[in-house]
Order: sequence, then C-alpha cells, then structure tokens
Amino acid sequence: MSAYVEALVQRQLERERLRELIEDAEAVNGPLDPAAVEAKRAILRGESSASADAA
Repeated sequence: MSAYVEALVQRQLERERLRELIEDAEAVNGPLDPAAVEAKRAILRGESSASADAA
C-alpha cells in the first residue's frame, strides 16, 4: 500500500513540475496554440492524422 501511495505522490509532484514548466514557457513565449497542443497529443497517443503530421 505504501508503494502505491508513494507512486501517487511522485506522479502529483511530476504534474506540478510540468505545470510550472508550461507556465514559465508561456510567460516567455506567449500562450500555446491549442491546435498544436492537440496535434502533439495525437502523436503521443500514436494516432496518425494529417493534423498530427503537420505539427
């Protein structure tokens, strides 16, 4: 049980750190383009589509 809780805590810390990195990048470069974000998500999910290939 404690290994499970430890994994959950680690995952939450990783998410918080990723959110900080995104906020820092947006502060420097402006907000992210939602279409570009969705195209990258499609790539990560292994989906093959024209919009994912274009990004």
